[in-house]
Amino acid sequence: MQISEPIEVGLDHPTKDAGRWHRDNNTMLSAKIEQVQAQPKDHFIQRNGIEFAGSHLLLDLYGASKLDQIEHIELAMRDIVTACGATLLHIHLHHFTPNGGVSGVAVLAESHISVHTWPERDYAAFDVFMCGDAEPENSVPVLKRAFSPHRIEVSEELRGRAQK
Repeated sequence: MQISEPIEVGLDHPTKDAGRWHRDNNTMLSAKIEQVQAQPKDHFIQRNGIEFAGSHLLLDLYGASKLDQIEHIELAMRDIVTACGATLLHIHLHHFTPNGGVSGVAVLAESHISVHTWPERDYAAFDVFMCGDAEPENSVPVLKRAFSPHRIEVSEELRGRAQK
């Protein structure tokens, strides 16, 4: 818990049972603690002095394999969720014909993972957007292992930068 401003407390009779930080005997402090605890956590991230909603990775896989195997893609998405420390809510994937491409999304408590594949070109586009304590960068080794691309390009966008 972090309280951002000083709290004035009365110390009329400081003892070990009724001292400055004894919650039961300090109504101002108790009220401030309850106020901070009642505020919803917005899961914004702080990194290098920047506050933002979440990290959005755009991952392009070239020379990748198994891009027409919907079960394999679903397993890879589940592995990404686990590796990144995220919370899976739902996965929906669609298999296209005749090329066998797959498009879909994994909806997360922390945001989402989306995929679009072009197996005829050995290419896949993944988006991994996560907020809070999730670590979307952990998706990269999972994708390398799952699809064995010859080349992977990763770019990151910090979404929802807080205004100063």
